[in-house]
Amino acid sequence: MLDFDSPRLIADIGGTYARFALETAPGEFGHISSLRCADHADFHAAVSAYLGSLPAVQIAHAAIAIANPVEGDQVRMTNYHWEFSIEDMRQRLGLDTLVVVNDFTALAMALPRLRGSELRQVGSGEARANSVIGILGSGSGLGVSGLIPAGDGWIALGTEGGHTSFSPRDEREIALLRHAWKEFEHVSFERLLSGPGLELMYRAMADYLKAPALELHAPDITQRALEASDPVCVQTLELFCALLGTAAANLAVTLGALGGIYIGGGIVPRLGEYFDRSQFRARFEQKGRFSSYVAAIPTFVITAEHATFKGASAILEAQLRSLEHSPGSAILEQIRRARSELSPAELRVAEHVLAHPRKALNDPIAEIAKAAAVSQPTVIRFCRSLGCEGLSDFKLRLASGLTGTVPVTHTQVTNDDSMIELGAKVLGNTASAILQVRSQLNRDMIDRAIELLVHAPRVEFFAVGHYGVVAQDAQFKFLRFGISSGAYTDPRLQLLAAQTLKPNDVAVIISSSGKLPELMAVAEAARERGAAILAITASQSPLARKADAALIVDHVEDVSTHLPMVSRILHLLVIDILTVGVAMRRSPDGVGLLTGSAQEDLDEQDPATAPSPQRARRAAPGISLASPLAKLTSHSR
Repeated sequence: MLDFDSPRLIADIGGTYARFALETAPGEFGHISSLRCADHADFHAAVSAYLGSLPAVQIAHAAIAIANPVEGDQVRMTNYHWEFSIEDMRQRLGLDTLVVVNDFTALAMALPRLRGSELRQVGSGEARANSVIGILGSGSGLGVSGLIPAGDGWIALGTEGGHTSFSPRDEREIALLRHAWKEFEHVSFERLLSGPGLELMYRAMADYLKAPALELHAPDITQRALEASDPVCVQTLELFCALLGTAAANLAVTLGALGGIYIGGGIVPRLGEYFDRSQFRARFEQKGRFSSYVAAIPTFVITAEHATFKGASAILEAQLRSLEHSPGSAILEQIRRARSELSPAELRVAEHVLAHPRKALNDPIAEIAKAAAVSQPTVIRFCRSLGCEGLSDFKLRLASGLTGTVPVTHTQVTNDDSMIELGAKVLGNTASAILQVRSQLNRDMIDRAIELLVHAPRVEFFAVGHYGVVAQDAQFKFLRFGISSGAYTDPRLQLLAAQTLKPNDVAVIISSSGKLPELMAVAEAARERGAAILAITASQSPLARKADAALIVDHVEDVSTHLPMVSRILHLLVIDILTVGVAMRRSPDGVGLLTGSAQEDLDEQDPATAPSPQRARRAAPGISLASPLAKLTSHSR
């Protein structure tokens, strides 16, 4: 176990709740808090809310277990609308390490760390040492995973086994399948063995028993069944336990899980002794020719309170150990090989970077020079001796080796930058901001915004200052659809225009801060006239709270040193997302409005009189707007 140089952030993110804790020592979790996902706009907002509730503490490493497949950098939750880039989130939270894993992969990795008192065996059977283990559990979905022994450790399987097809065993289950088919073309075990699945089964059993179905949620169904106060609820919970036995047996024979099957999740551990007496184990052993095979496999209920936290912690520990003992990135290995060829001053920089690679990654040149006891030009010479253009290029290569990805973050342009470094920083800052906005996109909110725009007889765009070009660009695009549109950037005209709006009209208000009094007055006037308000603005801003639909762009510009060019690009991209969405909703071929004949109209215009967004497109007439934006919007889903 590595030393804890600082507390580690551990989280378990489900479709309804996000649970957080600080691990202050191996296996010791404090400051445990459970936040409702619906109370926070996105994952970053939830983490920030938790961290804001803590006393001042420096956190370098974090592990997140999430109810979702984790493949690559981009994470999109299946049972909720949150999505984010892992690398972008690591940078925004200021972490050295951020590990994101499937929640049941984390739960599986917790099993070797659980004590006997944190498990309860159901039925007979005896685990075979050093054998495969299976794990499943019901909550907002059905999680499935497994552990494979590998040397002195274990390899966890990241699976989506909950989506295997449900197969009925008797007339009652056939009736259940027929009922479920009314709602779903494919009925998986997760459709039934989950919180929503309990509610679906309750309605099916009411239909099967010819009894009235009440509006009951999963906790109510479970409580009534445990109290034996409602026959339909009793049948529902009985069926739930039996079907879980079938799913567990399927997992046992699929994995050859002679090490046992473990049951976790949010539902079964709360059933207590009822589950032990249920049909779970009997159904588990009903496997035809393989009944004796599964009868020898033990089944356990996980009763540990913080099992997922323990598993996420184990995965984070393994990741940190790997980083500590690995030879490092290519650039670090290059430094080691080059030490004999460096000057004494450059060698001091090399030794500092090798000893503190993450500190060197984050520190400015002055801090690196001070720590290595050299001049700043020596730091630059050291970077160039490794074939890098300068410190910025060196840091990009260093970050790539430390994190496995090339991070793109905000980097201040300085007078010492070469033209190559300047260009890389400008492009990198913009790309980083775009990735951040992509992680904030909310499918439901985009759908709501497009729905408002499609049915609006009139759409008016309001912005001030540097964002006026965004409103003008939006007006031009919507006029091409034949939608009555206007763009207002003069505060004196804005209020007059808002006072002419009618019900079903849409006022699109574009504001980086969402606090400007003149734009808030526009929102009030539009509301009084019965028009809908669509805001492109910052999260948690007064404007966002007034809007019927808010598309979030959180990007802080340093307005004292340069114009808000990055924010303006981000707002233009949001307009383009809406444009593509409206085009596709109006006609399956509607995106052709953005190219083809519309492009010909642009080419015929005099570039000297065209608005600046048009001139930009004329400069690159071969670029199709639709294709990259279609890809961008697909990430929001």
